[in-house]
Amino acid sequence: MDPETLRLENCVNSHWRIIKAVKAAILFGPRDLRIENRPLDTSALGPDDIWARTVISAFKIGTDRGNYEGAEQVPGAPDYPRGVGDSNLAIIENVGQNVSRFSPGDRIVTRQMHQSEFVMYQHGSIIKVPDGVDSEDAVYAHLYALSALCYEKAQFRPGENVAVVGVGVLGLGAIALGPLYGARVVALANSDLRLDMAARMGAHAGYLSSDPDLARKLDAFTDGDGIDLVILTANPWPAYRTAVEVVRQNGRVSIVSLQGRGEDPLDFNPLDMAWFYNKGISLIAASGSAGDDYPRADSDVLEADRRAAHVLSLMADGRLEPSRLITHRLHYTEMVKAYDMADLREKSMLGVIFDWQE
Repeated sequence: MDPETLRLENCVNSHWRIIKAVKAAILFGPRDLRIENRPLDTSALGPDDIWARTVISAFKIGTDRGNYEGAEQVPGAPDYPRGVGDSNLAIIENVGQNVSRFSPGDRIVTRQMHQSEFVMYQHGSIIKVPDGVDSEDAVYAHLYALSALCYEKAQFRPGENVAVVGVGVLGLGAIALGPLYGARVVALANSDLRLDMAARMGAHAGYLSSDPDLARKLDAFTDGDGIDLVILTANPWPAYRTAVEVVRQNGRVSIVSLQGRGEDPLDFNPLDMAWFYNKGISLIAASGSAGDDYPRADSDVLEADRRAAHVLSLMADGRLEPSRLITHRLHYTEMVKAYDMADLREKSMLGVIFDWQE
């Protein structure tokens, strides 16, 4: 018997139903991540089903690290045990009879968890990868779509000065997209290594957030106009404080991070008048739908997929290369190693790809 086959069951109409064992990354509790065998029936797809085999998946360091550490649960997240990951590139093996937009052999990007195979509904979050786009770029489509939402929801206007606070995967996505959207982008990070990566991804300038001369340097960068929009991708409260301090009077801070997640209680007021009321700034949560000045999709999922499709088009044009940030390529069997490195805040670790080929 095929070692990937769990069992054979007698099925209706005298057909045999094959239940396969697929690999899936399951978190059973804080720092208890295991690669488990899970059953998957691929022999009798529903009319709207798509069966796909994962090629690679990407590690979303900030969010996945918080889950791994056991930080407070994000609202709506399932209890343990639960799957992890949400950036998956796969090749379609077969489709149901009603599926017309996708065909076997198509490459797709989805928000499926880290797993070797899956079956999903054709109208779920799924996008076909254009020919010519490298798989290691395409797997970041949904992550970069989230970076794009930071601009869109904050109603960015071409020509504005943008500071990105937090130079991880999402921050680098915002940096790479900025010049394409017409932004002048400065990166603010806590390590020279991350500033070097920001420069490679297109930042016009980059400074350490702890630089005692930061205010003067930002003033020079903006010719005295100030930072119009800050995109905040880092969770720690000191990063938030940097964001609200450097934004100009009546500027905006687009927040895609989960502020203070897993940290001790605050020793300062995050809405201090000096930073918030007196400056008249806007704090914008980069989640859900874009601002009212933009057309709304039928759902947040459709709008996010539209944004991810736009990101893929930029990759197809050769103007966006997320794979340049990849620092680690690991087999899925080494996944726990990557989570442990993230737990230790390894600064050399940025883009991480898991290979699901046996």
